[in-house]
Amino acid sequence: MDQKKKQLEIELTKEESTGSYSNLVMITHSASEFVFDFITVMPGLPKAKVVKRMILTPDHAKRFSQALADNIKRFEDQNGTISTEGKMDMPFNFRGPLPEA
Repeated sequence: MDQKKKQLEIELTKEESTGSYSNLVMITHSASEFVFDFITVMPGLPKAKVVKRMILTPDHAKRFSQALADNIKRFEDQNGTISTEGKMDMPFNFRGPLPEA
């Protein structure tokens, strides 16, 4: 198989190119999927907004987790350890199973 057939063309639309800011992710799952709700929480506002929902198969979620861990390690090798000290004290009024993040 030549190199041209192996390449996958990926399109990034103008609307998606700016991205979405998220400072909270709530993760739920069933036997067949993982649901990631990316949320923006703004200080002083009583309501947060889900800005993006991604639904992944279990095998894709595991590959995503491994890729994220690899990228975090490379980032920390170049920039130093990312601090995760401090606990978010935030009530969750979200329908569905309790989130884990």
